[in-house]
Amino acid sequence: QVQLVESGGGLVQPGGSLRLSCAASGSIFSINRMGWSRQYPGKQRELVARITDGGATYYADFVEGRFTISRDNTKNTVYLQMNSLKPEDTAVYYCNAWGMSVYWGQGTQVTVSS
Repeated sequence: QVQLVESGGGLVQPGGSLRLSCAASGSIFSINRMGWSRQYPGKQRELVARITDGGATYYADFVEGRFTISRDNTKNTVYLQMNSLKPEDTAVYYCNAWGMSVYWGQGTQVTVSS
């Protein structure tokens, strides 16, 4: 099993920045990819960004160069730096990991509003 704990969500004004963190523990040796997804109320989760254990990254089109995913393997932590935030980025953001199964964190609320 893998446990994921997110932090860093909150309220920010449009144009502002937030950095989300996700600390992994447990059977982390099995993880080959980690990522962030988000979910609007009543909608399915959508992938925001993903990073492999080799450092290769993928971003959804709507990111438009505003977000950066990174990982610190020494801390078993993945980050999502979000800049130039828009009101439509308001959602619950979930960390997830792919290994022997797909694992999810509990989610952290990001609200972009003036």
